[in-house]
Amino acid sequence: MKKTILVFTLLTVALYVIFKISKYALLLGDTSIEFIIMAIAILFFIIGIYINKKSLHKPKIISKVIDHQKIKKLEITSREYEVLQAISEGLSNKEIAEKLFLSESTIKTHVSNLLVKLNAKRRTQAVQIAKDHKIL
Repeated sequence: MKKTILVFTLLTVALYVIFKISKYALLLGDTSIEFIIMAIAILFFIIGIYINKKSLHKPKIISKVIDHQKIKKLEITSREYEVLQAISEGLSNKEIAEKLFLSESTIKTHVSNLLVKLNAKRRTQAVQIAKDHKIL
């Protein structure tokens, strides 16, 4: 966070300096306003490319280590685990039922059991708890 604040502070100061320099250049009559605007646009274009490469394209480190002991400790069955994975994909009960070839009421039962076992109130909270326990 401090790095972001520092970068934007430096950008603001650089913009201020550019405007002051362009003001004096314009007063002296050496430069036209179009040239000054073009220089500022090019500078911000280069800064934008730099920020894009540095901040937006960070490689995401995804840990796919699943703690099978924790799954056993929470007494989550293999079918409940399949339902939990489908919930994490954002599927509805009906879509999960179609995917796993089960009835919708069976899926509702599995979801209820998962909520109790993970001590969650909502499906999204169950997914978050499962990720915290490294079972998803």
